Amino acid sequence: MSHEGDGEERQAPDETMQLKLPDGFRPDETMQLRVSDLEIPEEPEIPEGETKPVRHRGRKAPRPSLRTRLSRIAAHLRTRFAPVAARLAPAVMFLTPYVRKLRPQYPRPGRTGWRRWMPSWRQWLGGVAAAVGLSGLFLVVSYAATDIPSNLNAYATQQDNVYFWSDGTPMARTGWVQRQAMPLKDIPTDVRWAVLAAENQSFYTDPGISMKGIARALYRTVGQGDTEGGSTITQQYVKNVYLTQNQTVGRKFTEAMISLKLDNKMSKDKILEGYLNTSWFGRGTYGLQRASQAYYGKDVSQLNASQGAFLASLLKGAGLYDPTLSKANRARAVARWSWILDRMVKIGKLSPAERAKYTTFPEPLKQSKTYDTGKQSDYLVELATQYVKKTAHISDKDFDLGGYQIYTTFDRDRETELTDAVTKARKDALKHDPTGARTAHYGASSVASDGRILAVYGGPDHRTQGFNESNATTVPAGSAFEPFVYAAALEHGVTKTRGRPPTPVTPDTLYDGDDGVPVTTPEGPYWDRSGKKVAAHNDGNKSYGQISLRQALAQSVNTPFMQLGMDTGLTTVRQTAEKAGLLSSSFGAQVPALSMGNATPSALRMASAYGTFDAGGVHTEPYSVRRITRNGAGVPLERPRPDRAMSKTTADEVTDALTASFATAHPEDAQAGGGVAGKSGTTQDDTAAWYVGTAKSVSTAVVVYRIDLNKSLEPLPLKGISGTPVTDVPYGIWSRAMTPLG
Repeated sequence: MSHEGDGEERQAPDETMQLKLPDGFRPDETMQLRVSDLEIPEEPEIPEGETKPVRHRGRKAPRPSLRTRLSRIAAHLRTRFAPVAARLAPAVMFLTPYVRKLRPQYPRPGRTGWRRWMPSWRQWLGGVAAAVGLSGLFLVVSYAATDIPSNLNAYATQQDNVYFWSDGTPMARTGWVQRQAMPLKDIPTDVRWAVLAAENQSFYTDPGISMKGIARALYRTVGQGDTEGGSTITQQYVKNVYLTQNQTVGRKFTEAMISLKLDNKMSKDKILEGYLNTSWFGRGTYGLQRASQAYYGKDVSQLNASQGAFLASLLKGAGLYDPTLSKANRARAVARWSWILDRMVKIGKLSPAERAKYTTFPEPLKQSKTYDTGKQSDYLVELATQYVKKTAHISDKDFDLGGYQIYTTFDRDRETELTDAVTKARKDALKHDPTGARTAHYGASSVASDGRILAVYGGPDHRTQGFNESNATTVPAGSAFEPFVYAAALEHGVTKTRGRPPTPVTPDTLYDGDDGVPVTTPEGPYWDRSGKKVAAHNDGNKSYGQISLRQALAQSVNTPFMQLGMDTGLTTVRQTAEKAGLLSSSFGAQVPALSMGNATPSALRMASAYGTFDAGGVHTEPYSVRRITRNGAGVPLERPRPDRAMSKTTADEVTDALTASFATAHPEDAQAGGGVAGKSGTTQDDTAAWYVGTAKSVSTAVVVYRIDLNKSLEPLPLKGISGTPVTDVPYGIWSRAMTPLG
């Protein structure tokens, strides 16, 4: 470029737009650019017709870049921490050479192949040392920050469960009334060492935790999504009394820290005593004393090494090692019992001579002492407990901790009347036929039309007969099933010609009531598997000719209902009965005999299903608990909802026929009571007798039958035990138990 007036043309800028300095220019020491030596380019001329661009003055300066701002912050921090850095400088200078050696260089110089990418031994050593140091620091801080909780949790303070009658008065309690914590000195040494041999033989020498066990538990919990114990007795005690039972990594770590601290502050004997008094042994028991009473009926001080070894086996899981629950349980219990005794010998806590005495497994009591009164209330408690656990979703273990207040639907007065009525019938049977009466069984239940179970008779004594007769599905319903066939036909009609729509049925529809009438299908006679035509029969082989369905039900004429079931459809009949309240599991083969009651419902279910007719066709599943609390706080409880099983018209017509049935069979009681609907039920060969009836929105079902449980489960003929006719006894129980007839 040249100055103006030199006679040379203006030089155009090159492509790189570089700044060209004049010849003879020499930079000074500061390398500053002299503006006077440079040419200041003139503003370009603006062609005609164009305007000069406007320059905006006063525009805000652009914001500094992020890099600039970070540099300023760094400079400020250097100024603030300069004194500290000055003090640390000697140490930094001393460590710098070593740190540089630890600094990985990849690929490593002077190495070949895979060794180029591997850290040196110094780096490995430094990494391990740093990890150990940080871990140790973390554990020290965690140990110092962990405190032993001052309050025990619910697992260490088990309570009783209290059951109440429907009027709110106490009915029964389950569990031991008082907690019996036994001092360690009162627990035999052999029993203590049986527990230690099974759970933690190094208890008196370990620091309260087992690193091997914790590692195994973490591997199972984290690595495989399972849970594993691996705990010392100290850890188990901490879990029992201070923590929850949740198997999580966080809980296991807290457990280990508390265990270490507790081991330093509490004696080993005190920890063992606490553990033995708070551990769960099944059958609703916590602690060795309660377990000893529940399984052997005596105090723990009276146990020997063999019995102690069995109780110690329960610590591995009472549900798996209680031998009274199943054959598999017994096999497991025997194997572990033997192993524990052998282990006691191995660790020097039981002599071989003493071990040789224990060759027979010490069988525990068959019946838990949770229910030990033998009264009917035990059956009520059992029924309510099953319902609570299922509908409130409470596990056996949580329920055994206690503290629940269970408000049942059971009516004290009705329970008393029903029990007294069955007791009187039993005494009469023993008086007239002692031999037959010994194999007689009585089941009864009263259920309100809204589903509330008001009373049950489960058996003579809960201690001698653990199963509940009111809830047993043992014998057929017989002719007591006929109302469900009648309801299905009224609701859905009948089909006598294949492919045509159903024909409506009314109470006045006529059917053949003669004895021995062949059962037919739209295609012709019904043949059984032996090649014989199936025929229906009435009691006493009596014939009635053409008879209306209402009258047939009132007079308990069987043959019309066997054919009516075929015309309606056996599937439809079964579905109607199930909607009314019978369980599908109580039905057998779907053959013509289904209409004659080959299903085996319980007395409780029969009472509930008859209640559906009284409720206008609305069925509510029977329930025994209306409310539950735990230490005063409400517990969510699923209550059954009403469900329409049939139309109100159908239900009312069935109730009308049952009212006529009651009046026909018992005219004097019908005049005295009024508004009572009921029907008797008999079975083939008179192996069972029923009476089911409803009065004032309460249905009661009573069944009487004979079975010699020592020989077989086959029902035996009643042979007069039930009266003449056979329905006399069940009706007598029903009438004495029901108000206003009682």
